[in-house]
Amino acid sequence: MKFKKHISILILMLVTSFAFSQVKFEAKVSKKKLGINERLRVDFEMNQDGDNFNPPNFNGFTVVGGPNQSVSNSWINGVRSYKKTYSYFLAPKKQGNFTVSQATISVDGETYKTLPIKVLVTAAVDKPKDPNNPDYIASENIHLVAEVSKTDPYLNEAITVVYKLYVSPNTGVNNWREIDTPRYNDFWSQNINMKGLKQENGTYKGEDYRYVILRKTVLYPQKTGKLNIEPLSLDLTVQVPTNRRDIFGSRLMTRVNRTVSAGNKTINVKPLPEKGKPIDFTGAVGDFNFNVSASKTELDASESLQVKVGVSGKGNLKLFKLPKVSLPSSLEVYEPEHTENVKTNLAGMQGNISDSYTVVPQYKGKYPIPSISFSYFDLKTESYKRLSSDEIVIDVLDGPLNNDSNSNTTNTNSGKQRVVLNNDQFTFIKTKTNFSSINSSYFFKTPLFWSVLLLPFLAIPLAIVIRKKKASRDADVYGNKIRKADKLAKKYLSNAKKALGKKEAFYIALEKALHNYLKAKLHIETSDLSKDKVVSLLKDKQVDDIAISDFVSIIKNCELARYTPITNVEMQQDYEKAAKTISLIDKQAR
Repeated sequence: MKFKKHISILILMLVTSFAFSQVKFEAKVSKKKLGINERLRVDFEMNQDGDNFNPPNFNGFTVVGGPNQSVSNSWINGVRSYKKTYSYFLAPKKQGNFTVSQATISVDGETYKTLPIKVLVTAAVDKPKDPNNPDYIASENIHLVAEVSKTDPYLNEAITVVYKLYVSPNTGVNNWREIDTPRYNDFWSQNINMKGLKQENGTYKGEDYRYVILRKTVLYPQKTGKLNIEPLSLDLTVQVPTNRRDIFGSRLMTRVNRTVSAGNKTINVKPLPEKGKPIDFTGAVGDFNFNVSASKTELDASESLQVKVGVSGKGNLKLFKLPKVSLPSSLEVYEPEHTENVKTNLAGMQGNISDSYTVVPQYKGKYPIPSISFSYFDLKTESYKRLSSDEIVIDVLDGPLNNDSNSNTTNTNSGKQRVVLNNDQFTFIKTKTNFSSINSSYFFKTPLFWSVLLLPFLAIPLAIVIRKKKASRDADVYGNKIRKADKLAKKYLSNAKKALGKKEAFYIALEKALHNYLKAKLHIETSDLSKDKVVSLLKDKQVDDIAISDFVSIIKNCELARYTPITNVEMQQDYEKAAKTISLIDKQAR
């Protein structure tokens, strides 16, 4: 019996050892269905310590946190339990079906892979209303609104869409990026150029807010009926207050990522009325003036003149055709040159367009340019209007007579006519010329010849001197390190220097510069690290305590300065201290 008992224990130990020796490497997600405004956690777990962990590329997601590494190692009843986990926090970029692809790791020379996991991203979902939840606070205090000037325009009537980002006074936005840009199908569109973002005060749903205008767009609908304006969606990094306070009694802030959308807008486009529509109407909508002019009314045959047909005013100037001129067949007419001088602002297109015809008369006589009419739809009166030009008479004073006509006035004809040319048509072009030498001397053996010949030989000693200086500079390791550090500090702090004098913009740029420096120098994501962790990493790089203390104090100043009064002198001091500290850390870090 004792022998059987020992055999049983031995078998049990072998099975336990064999089971533990099996490597498990798997991926787990916090949820397989989530809204575009939610976050996804992905954990890669292994039961043995491995090397060369390689995460997937997370197509369709933005990594907003991680990798965070945790290790659990315990003994229970003589059995060892080990677990190592790499965690990532992801934000969806858009709706759809996505796959978290395979991660790989090496254990004892063998490569192990996780299984792919499918994830469905849906439209935004409602979240629990927890007043202490940073995500809920951000959702209540950040709003993206699309303001449409008119929801029932006529076909080809200008409307504007202004996108405003509203932020409550106790909340801040560090940075933002577009994840869904609207495509204005069935509209002629043009974005209005904006010089920087200007913060303004306003109200949203009866409450005081700050807002910035992100984008202004002018639209001209090209179809009737219900047209859809796609939403603009942004991914924001938001600073929200917490219940914790610092030693001065001020609320501490925390950062969360937030996706906001302006929502779809539907425009009901009305057709232009059929009643009273002119036969020659080409789609002009607005308020216009019409003019037909000639550069000269008296000239000789074979001379040229310009006949200009122009429309000016406010409306869809780029979206209709100008009427054609009808000229006598005895006038040679070239294809018109079209010019546009149109500016687009929130009121729509304004300016003028024109067609300029070059006309060359062939015979002596008087040639009338008959009246031309232009029709458009007037939005103020909601009716069609017609404008007509005056008749213009071109008097050709000198030239051959037209034998095909019994009078000096040639009848007009709107159809295509054969142009009759005379023998003097090109008399103004010179066909003979006299050539003369511009340089009678030879280039050979001139001072310039000898200079060009000897210049490469004279440049050789200069190149040797420059090369020696460069070699000496390259050998100066300490000096190069100092120059490189100073250059790096200036590079990261360039945006902060531009914002000196503007408190909020300056400290946002300064904090971003410090974080970017840490990312580049320590190869880490600073958004998930505490100040203690930063201090530890800098000490590992053999940076002295004074430089580390200065660096941490600057980061604290950036966080507190936005909520306390700061003078321009203090901002200048913080900038100089940051530049000096970055340069010092870069010299000392190994």
